[in-house]
Amino acid sequence: MNKHSILFIGLDTHKEFNEVAYIEDHRNAQHVHLGRFSSSKVAVQKLVSQFPKRVI
Repeated sequence: MNKHSILFIGLDTHKEFNEVAYIEDHRNAQHVHLGRFSSSKVAVQKLVSQFPKRVI
């Protein structure tokens, strides 16, 4: 990913877990499935903290 890319994040939310995937906004981009994560506050905070590292 480059510094100026647009990132679309998909969330499938449930009471006990979330499914997360993302894709960049450019031709031939491949989606990335991050998997299933707990819906706990700690797990969501950890997931969100990973995105800035992936974008830069």
